[in-house]
Amino acid sequence: MSFNDLMGKLAAKRGVNGSLLLMAAAALVACGGNDKGAAPDTSAAAAPASNTAAGSTTVATPSATSGGGSAMAVTGKTIDVKMIGDAKGYRFEPANFSVKVGDGARFTNVSGGPHDVTFWADSIPAGAAAQLSANMPNTMAPVTGPLLTTPNQTYVVSFAGLKPGVYHYYCTPHLALGMRGVITVQ
Repeated sequence: MSFNDLMGKLAAKRGVNGSLLLMAAAALVACGGNDKGAAPDTSAAAAPASNTAAGSTTVATPSATSGGGSAMAVTGKTIDVKMIGDAKGYRFEPANFSVKVGDGARFTNVSGGPHDVTFWADSIPAGAAAQLSANMPNTMAPVTGPLLTTPNQTYVVSFAGLKPGVYHYYCTPHLALGMRGVITVQ
């Protein structure tokens, strides 16, 4: 099966629009599909946004909105999620996890980038899309975070003010390689 056939099937199955598929294909080509020559960064225990290591970049936590709701900061715990691309494949670690309303997730580009965090629009509980969008700063498209291009760069998504439910997410550049997960908001 060709890459184009695979992307077409994904689009039909999940309702992904053409621009996201084009962006995924372009990013996959740009990153060469893997990071064979680079050793994985093992320092991925992401530091808090206010205390990042030298040379790392943190994408700001929510403070302004363009999604129709008011951005809400993390008020509970923050789960650290590694974004990895290596010989074992492309993945989030952990890929599936639970948070409470008010918690957050800090996504860290460990290796194999660029990576992003994008939520399947059809998996967001009814009425929660505007708040989720507001809680995602610097978006590239609706419920699509920015590309993290450098090792140790982080991106924080707040789950404050969201409806409980199951939120499916993925990395746009590596969706075809299976980089996806599920966040359960309780």
